[in-house]
Amino acid sequence: MPGPSTDSSPDRKPQVWLCHRLDNTADAPDWLLPGEHQRLAQRSDEQASEFLASRWLIRQALAHACGEPAGHCRPVNGRPVASEQPPGVRLSLSHSQRLVACATHRYGVGIDIEPGGRHSQWTRVAKRWFSPVEQEWLFRADDPFLFLQVWTLKEAWLKATGRGIAGNLKTLEVRKNFELYGDQPDREWATCCCYVEGFLVTVVYQVPETQDPGVWPAITLLEPPPDNYSLIHTQALDVDWEPLFHRVIRAKR
Repeated sequence: MPGPSTDSSPDRKPQVWLCHRLDNTADAPDWLLPGEHQRLAQRSDEQASEFLASRWLIRQALAHACGEPAGHCRPVNGRPVASEQPPGVRLSLSHSQRLVACATHRYGVGIDIEPGGRHSQWTRVAKRWFSPVEQEWLFRADDPFLFLQVWTLKEAWLKATGRGIAGNLKTLEVRKNFELYGDQPDREWATCCCYVEGFLVTVVYQVPETQDPGVWPAITLLEPPPDNYSLIHTQALDVDWEPLFHRVIRAKR
């Protein structure tokens, strides 16, 4: 399914923004918030490049989604789970190796990405963190790529519902054929997973009453950050992606 989205309304559906990270070692840009400056100063060169790319992508994603200049856009101070300007947009970040991802939505949203060839020790992870039901069908399938789909789904779910891994991975149970049951009965949630640029990209998002839960998010690959992390308007690049699953998350029974 080719192409960047031209839909600029974050009200209609979640949107996924991706960019590749370069080995940029520029000084801290002047658009960083005070809290971001402090966090950047605590990072090594490699971590600093990753941090700057993610904060640059947040501003570019908000600019593209809301039609405002990137220099006017910023997340709330602290953990970037929502926008301060323009207000009212929920955010979620993920990065792995040299790809950075940001999801935007007017409602709860979480995103997680993983390289498609990762996790040679997946059975150990599943035995420690997954339910007996999940272990049974995953071990029968014996497919690490299938495990990665479940893992990114659980990570995105925890981000969307505002929780950490400890004690919470089983709050979403993934059954065979991706029949999903979560512990959030007061809200309607959906999820989708696709394969983009060699990565699994999984999004969990709250579905408003007026929206079809089967609508796929828009997926846009942006140009990498410039060497100085300038917030000039960045262009969308052509991207192909393969849909893997799209499901509604039901309340646990």
